Formats: sequence, C-alpha cells, structure tokens
Amino acid sequence: MGLMSGKNVVIFGVANKRSIAWGIAQALHREGARLALNYQNERMEESVRKLAAELPGDTFLAPCDVTVPGDIDKFFGRLGKEFGPLDGLVHSIAFAKREELGGSFADTSWDGYAMAQQVSAWSLIGLVKGALPLMEGRDASVVCLTYYGAEKVVQNYNVMGVAKAALECSTRYLANDVGPRGVRVNAISAGPIKTVSAMGVSDFGSLLDTMAQKAPLRRNVDQGDVGNTAAFLLSNLARGITGQTIYVDAGYSILGL
Repeated sequence: MGLMSGKNVVIFGVANKRSIAWGIAQALHREGARLALNYQNERMEESVRKLAAELPGDTFLAPCDVTVPGDIDKFFGRLGKEFGPLDGLVHSIAFAKREELGGSFADTSWDGYAMAQQVSAWSLIGLVKGALPLMEGRDASVVCLTYYGAEKVVQNYNVMGVAKAALECSTRYLANDVGPRGVRVNAISAGPIKTVSAMGVSDFGSLLDTMAQKAPLRRNVDQGDVGNTAAFLLSNLARGITGQTIYVDAGYSILGL
C-alpha cells in the first residue's frame, strides 16, 4: 500500500517528459493514486495521451485551458461525473512571454504582465474554486509550484518572479479560506530544473551551474525530488501542514552571499 492508495488526484500542467508535473504524476502513481490530467488544447492532447498511457490504470483526460472563460467549470463538471470526488489537486501551470524573461524588468509590458499573472497565479484560485465542491470534507490537499525568484531577484526571471510571488501569497489566503472545509494548500519552491518552459529564461544554464556549485548538497534537484515532496504533501502524513512554502532546492535558499 502506497501513501496515496485510494486517493483521487488531478494534475494540471503535464506537457512532456521533462515537465515537473510529469515527475509528480509518476510519484503519485507509484504511491497508488488514481490520476486525472488536463491538456491545454488539441495540439497538446496527443503528447499528454502518450504519457498517460505509461501510467497503467484508468487515468482521466480532458481539455482545460485556464485562459478560456468557462473551461475550468466545464472540466470540473465532467470530472465530477466521470472521475469522482477529489483528494488532491496539483497546480503546475506557468507562462510568460519569452520577451519578458530577459533584459530590463522596467520594460515589462502590461499585456505580458497580465498574461503571466492570469496563467501563473490567478489560475490557482480558479482551479481551487472549481475543485472545492469535489474536495470538501475529504481532508484534501492542493499543491502548487513556485521558485526562489518569487522572493529574491533572479536575473532574467523578471515578470515570472512577480507572478510566483502572487502565487505564494495566494497559497496563504486560499489556505485560510478553505481550511475550515477540510482542504490544505501548500507550495513547493523547487530549485531550477531543466524543463522546456524553463529554457525560455535567458541564460538559464547559469542558474543550474550556480546551484550545483553553491547549494549545500552540491547538486541540482530533479523532477523526482519534487514529485516525492508533492506525494508527501498530498498524503495524510502532511495533514497538519497548510499555507506553507516547502523548499526542494538542495538547500540553496538558506544561503546568504
């Protein structure tokens, strides 16, 4: 019996094998969870279906684009009918225009700022609101993904750092809101991981090199490290933890200069 045996979890953000969300999906499947996944649009459907096929069982798949009005409600309406109640939700969604992830933060456009906030931060609020009727009273758990650039200046992270700061703050407010209804909300602050989206940050390779050289564990973290922590936070072992940001960064965040 695994940590998540008998639990239903929906994961938003699985896109390819390098996705942090995919590492979380593998960990949860290993621990016995029954999974539901979204795909953003028809273009993404095939790749997500291929990954889901690697997880034996009745993995649920349905479209959901958090920027499309009504998509979240449609997704959870279908999920409730075809999948059942929820014990967990993973938010691993973020986006910023590539031109905003380099150069001067002062040059951030309003459109770029609004897009990053909508996809990377507001979507957590929308998804929790949509999932709550399926989670209420089940000692359920929500986990989202953030990064150290939310609290310290990381070169070229720019508008995404501001969006992640909003995400972390939203985690605390949501935890306070839904706690009385039996739902926990926490964030994982993962160290830099070589994902497709992360490579959009200018000079991302230097972040990986710096962490491996300076972090107390003298290494980078990977999707598996994050997946294991997510499994813990989604399990009953973490039933007393909510509103927190948990660092999975080989200790990098404890350092000063």
